[in-house]
Amino acid sequence: MARIVVLGAGLGGMSAAYEIKAALGAAHTVTVVGDGPRFSFTPSNPWVAVGWRRPDEMTLDAGTHLRKRGIEFVDEAAAEIRAAENRLVTVSGRSVAYDYLVITTGPRLAFDEVPGLGPSGHTQSVCTTPHAEQAWAAYQAFLKQPGPIVVGAAQGASCFGPAYEFAMILDADLRKRKLRDRVPMTFVTSEPYVGHMGLGGVGDSKGLMESELRKRHIRWITNARIKEVRLAEMRVEELDAQGKVAQEHVLPFAYSMVIPAFTGVDAVRGVEGLVNPRGFVLIDRHQRSPKFPNVFAAGVCVAIPPVEQTPVPTGAPKTGFMIESMVTAIAANLRDELAGRPPAAEATWNAVCLADMGDTGAAFVALPQIPPRNVTWTKIGKWVHVAKVAFEKYYLAKMRSGNTEPIYEKYILKALGIERLKAAGGGR
Repeated sequence: MARIVVLGAGLGGMSAAYEIKAALGAAHTVTVVGDGPRFSFTPSNPWVAVGWRRPDEMTLDAGTHLRKRGIEFVDEAAAEIRAAENRLVTVSGRSVAYDYLVITTGPRLAFDEVPGLGPSGHTQSVCTTPHAEQAWAAYQAFLKQPGPIVVGAAQGASCFGPAYEFAMILDADLRKRKLRDRVPMTFVTSEPYVGHMGLGGVGDSKGLMESELRKRHIRWITNARIKEVRLAEMRVEELDAQGKVAQEHVLPFAYSMVIPAFTGVDAVRGVEGLVNPRGFVLIDRHQRSPKFPNVFAAGVCVAIPPVEQTPVPTGAPKTGFMIESMVTAIAANLRDELAGRPPAAEATWNAVCLADMGDTGAAFVALPQIPPRNVTWTKIGKWVHVAKVAFEKYYLAKMRSGNTEPIYEKYILKALGIERLKAAGGGR
């Protein structure tokens, strides 16, 4: 009997636990170690931050649903991984031994890299559901005294979709409230151009996203490096193509939300040979650690190099569709490993992002993620908003039921007109 421990109970961790249990059966144990008792559908956080969702509508009790599938749940964050001993230690000192470890922790939010950034400083966040709840409280106060808004993504960020989403959602919400004319908006991003997305652009994403921002009267600053955030004021350096400061901006705001850079979480960052300098887990083509063969990883915690160098650092995104592909590969590789066969499954690493804009949306498809690509396009329409809502409902139902079927290939990509996933963008 093998002991498989999944570290993390988010989008990747819950899916990994279900798929691994289904692939391996009752002969092997699966344990999930999660930081907090509830699973949260992270892509819904921008809706929570404007009051379009309640937290109870997009979260569920992780332990209840995992145990229904015979999966143990440990409701504690990990303090450290002792890879040489094949065990991890939780914050209470509990030791959890494993034969195989699957790391799906998500990121550490590096607000500390910019003075004054984050919920403990002067800007809001939609990176976690508690952050989104705090952002909603701040937004309700803002609505009583509207003023300038600054939304964006800091230097080193790799998750640009939620920043664009939130700017557009705020615009849509303020228009519904008849307050938009009282709120100047600025979008600040480390990308070299609007619509870069950390992917070097996706189809005509530059032209389309610039058009959408113009239609909504949202000013933008690209190649932006946030120097510091003070109470009601953000100081931003705008760099030129050579990485030199071309202009400095002082942006007043009454409300601001900024996506920070990510690093690996502390428990993972401390393992020598497991991670890169930013604390992201190094993996091979089979989602496996080259240093520790019994350790796999999926999701935002894995190391993916930037698609290209940019004047201000930008990272490569990891979407929910990509995470499902990674998880499926890990489950297949663990099954083969325990059967005495060498791991062979590889994740596609295709990038598919559905970004809601309140009353419409944008779909970004890059197959594969790293250029040159077989498929690359961006499309905008109300159907994307509908698809995003449908994906939310599907994923929450999947977490409740333990269904292991990966929807990204069978339904979503086909709905986007991509009939043959592997032929269109298989591999990395």
